[in-house]
Amino acid sequence: MTSLCCDVLSALEGKTLATAESCTGGMIGAQITAVAGSSKTYKGGIISYTNEIKTALLGVNTELLSREGAVCAEVAEAMAAGARRALNADVAISVTGFAGPSGDDRGTPVGTVYIGYADEKTAYCGYHGFIYTS
Repeated sequence: MTSLCCDVLSALEGKTLATAESCTGGMIGAQITAVAGSSKTYKGGIISYTNEIKTALLGVNTELLSREGAVCAEVAEAMAAGARRALNADVAISVTGFAGPSGDDRGTPVGTVYIGYADEKTAYCGYHGFIYTS
């Protein structure tokens, strides 16, 4: 993972990065800060494990959370945009998902993960379905 972090930090040279993490609980930020010199690019992160923090610190709409749940593309995009604003960064990434042992009452399975990205012009999200084994 450190090699990936090095690649990301190198690609962002001259720009700043922020993170918003839910299911990863700060592990992305930890990997980034393990890279020497990352403080030139990485501004920090918000661990938003609960919906309360997603709304209070990242500005995720409570109606969106009620309607779609915390694990969806729209929330991942809003988390990334919110982290970018809150930490005054050029770009931000976010992650929200179900790590287990169960999904949600909407039928979203364990292993569902959305990774968001936001910069000054756009926000988008990618879906990743990981296989869960207990």
